[in-house]
Amino acid sequence: EVQLQASGGGLVQAGGSLRLSCVASGFTFDDYAIGWFRQVPGKEREGVSYFSSSPGSTYYLDSVKGRFTISSDNAQNTVYLQMNNLKPDDTAKYYCAADPLIDNFPTAAPLFWGQGTLVTVSS
Repeated sequence: EVQLQASGGGLVQAGGSLRLSCVASGFTFDDYAIGWFRQVPGKEREGVSYFSSSPGSTYYLDSVKGRFTISSDNAQNTVYLQMNNLKPDDTAKYYCAADPLIDNFPTAAPLFWGQGTLVTVSS
């Protein structure tokens, strides 16, 4: 059974930092694309950052480029999202997602989703 357990959200002031973690289980980590989406009430879920080792490909939402960094610890089956210089517009529930095909990420249609972790950035 595929499971994605996200954590690390919280309340932070604008300009602050948070690191989200997602521990994956039930699949071969190296064989999947994995990454982060976010959603605010009333809006569609949007891809924030995701990557695939094969083919090697990493995506960042334009508005987070230079502020967010995605990384992974394959030995721990964990993907991270380091978020720096946070802005109030980054406030959202952040979801970890995984799929064998990175092609499913641009349409926000990965097969597997975690439960989400809430990030709130105050001004």
